[in-house]
Amino acid sequence: MTLRTAGCLGLAGLMLVVVAAFGTPVQAQSGTIGPSGFPVPRFVSLKSDRVNVRVGPSREHRIGWTFVRAGLPVEIVQEFENWRRVRDWEGDEGWVFHSLLSGRRTALVAPWEAEGTTPLRADPRSDATIVAELGPRVLANVGSCSDGWCEISGEEFSGWIDQTRLFGIYPDETVE
Repeated sequence: MTLRTAGCLGLAGLMLVVVAAFGTPVQAQSGTIGPSGFPVPRFVSLKSDRVNVRVGPSREHRIGWTFVRAGLPVEIVQEFENWRRVRDWEGDEGWVFHSLLSGRRTALVAPWEAEGTTPLRADPRSDATIVAELGPRVLANVGSCSDGWCEISGEEFSGWIDQTRLFGIYPDETVE
């Protein structure tokens, strides 16, 4: 499954709109507050199926790659004016204009694994009934997380998953 493409793809005529659409701040790994007023680092998701990632924080910088799937979680690790330096699940970093990001919480199931499955459970307990087995890189919407469990959903699944099996949520993070 391709989640991004490399190269120098232009977005002719792209109108950059300043939008403050990050929702309620969540507690990140550090207590640092960025210029936006939100914690850095923090997880967000991509708004569009085509998001160019630049090597620097301006439209004059070349495009390093393009994400090609809306909803993917990325971690904001730095802010500069209206630009956000993001990190993907593979550890690659680049700059994205802030209006291409959303505060909607999503996660990828065990993207670091090549194969295998992760159990999705009916309740937030390790002995709860398994309602589905999710493969690596399944994209899910995050409802809430606490006590090491996250309630997630997708088009054909809904249930609870071990929080450590997700990219897009910090291991000790509570999401309401």
